[in-house]
Amino acid sequence: MGHSRLRRLVRLRAGEGPHGHLKRALEDALLLRGSRDFDDLDAYRRFIDEIVGRQNANNRKRIELERPHLAKLPKRRTADFEEKVVTVTSSGGFMLRRVFYTAPSRLIGHRLRVHLYDDRLDCFLGATPMMTLRRGRQPSPDKGGHVVDYRHVIHALRKKPMALNNLVYRDQLFPRPAYRRAFETLCAEVGDRRACKVTVELLALAHDRACEAELAQIIDDDLDAGRLPDLAALSGRFGPSPGSVPKIEVKLVPLSTYDELATIYVVAPTSNLEAVA
Repeated sequence: MGHSRLRRLVRLRAGEGPHGHLKRALEDALLLRGSRDFDDLDAYRRFIDEIVGRQNANNRKRIELERPHLAKLPKRRTADFEEKVVTVTSSGGFMLRRVFYTAPSRLIGHRLRVHLYDDRLDCFLGATPMMTLRRGRQPSPDKGGHVVDYRHVIHALRKKPMALNNLVYRDQLFPRPAYRRAFETLCAEVGDRRACKVTVELLALAHDRACEAELAQIIDDDLDAGRLPDLAALSGRFGPSPGSVPKIEVKLVPLSTYDELATIYVVAPTSNLEAVA
């Protein structure tokens, strides 16, 4: 994970002053480390916490002198996010800071209130929390980013599977490398049209049957053995077994029964005295 993308995280976690002492300490630590790349965000956070801890240890005596005079902490956590309002468009997502995020199709046309954190987006419809998305970044100043959840768009893709071939965010659509590998192999072996159809159905199967990881492993095994994914066999393997589906018999009542229910009986009005009697 690039160092430059997370400078704001350094300032938030350490409360850096205007003189940039922490930046210089961080720069020195990175030079000694020999690399600015980290496996993930948590690894970067641990690195920053270690540097901040060293800085605070040097000032421990002065901090202890001032501690008795510090005011109490606020009862509520301060807002460490930015709030934005976005509209989910007909393309099934919204743009925020030059990054496209997909959203469930039921939210198309709605305005969402977004709490923008350093590592995530919390999305609300009114006061109701709807979803949490990973925060995306622009890969370069002249190119927008994408945060795509295939479960948000799979139903639309099943109606038009060939759209997969020209999707701008196609590489971000595949939840695991096995699905991308299957698509590329199918394109080379059976052509784009059939590849799009099979790949979309594989993604739909992973979504409908909640078998994303297991299905990906089987796809990898098939490709390693030189076999193309067999959609019919995989659907049968992960689909419901015929014995588990109950057989329901529906008995239709005679139509004359509805005529009897629709009959209206007129009751002659009675006076209050007759009603009492």
